[in-house]
Amino acid sequence: MDATSSTHVVEMRPGVVIKRYRSRSNDEPQREWRALTLLHEHAPGIAPAPISADLDAKPPTVVMSRLNGTHLKCGPVAELAAAVASAVARVQEAIPVHTLADLPPRAGHPLELLHQVRTWCAAAQRPANDPTVTDALRGADAWLRQPALDAMLGRPIRPVFGTGDGNLANFLWDGTEVRLVDFEYSGRSDRPYELAELAEHISVQTASGPGMEYVLERFDLDSAEVDKLKNCRRLLAAFWLLRTMDSDRGDPRIRAEVLAGQATRLLTLLDQRDP
Repeated sequence: MDATSSTHVVEMRPGVVIKRYRSRSNDEPQREWRALTLLHEHAPGIAPAPISADLDAKPPTVVMSRLNGTHLKCGPVAELAAAVASAVARVQEAIPVHTLADLPPRAGHPLELLHQVRTWCAAAQRPANDPTVTDALRGADAWLRQPALDAMLGRPIRPVFGTGDGNLANFLWDGTEVRLVDFEYSGRSDRPYELAELAEHISVQTASGPGMEYVLERFDLDSAEVDKLKNCRRLLAAFWLLRTMDSDRGDPRIRAEVLAGQATRLLTLLDQRDP
């Protein structure tokens, strides 16, 4: 999901990266080490290789290989979209079904996030001077009240391995292929929720370019997955609106622009017809 405050400190060295964790409330160090180990076994090269870990240290530490490439800064198009989709699909499908079944759900799974967003929305103050944000909050509140949401978001769909974080900075492009980093929130998930995470992450919504729509088009989803994807996108858009409202970090003018854009984004998603 990627919190607005850093959960770790990264030390870059020639050939290796040392990651020290400030938080372990979601078992971040264990999740990352498990992900790196499994991906190195089943999809080598798609993520950093695990080198060593001291999960009981203070702070917990994971050492991994250093990947070449530059972080994505805007939504991918053309061949880059194909490379992103290929990398995402490879990670999602890498872990054997019997191993995946034994993994914990990713941090911030759909029902957990639904309950959190409902609580935040009920407590949010409607800004008197911003009708767009007020309309978005009103629309979100009405949508979140639907009792059928719990059953729909909790309905089992074919599991995949989820990275748990759609931040553009976690995608490294080396001119040939895309590889992924940061697995602090990883675990068992499903494809619609992970794709919604990619499309609606705040880093995507505030970047220039078309976002992740070209990437989503490269996945063949059935009707149940399409329905869940649409609702997961609404849920995550509401999460980022409320998260942005609660933040006082950065330039107030930029924050106001981001908030207005996110409110408009949420209203657009809420207005889309269900399948």
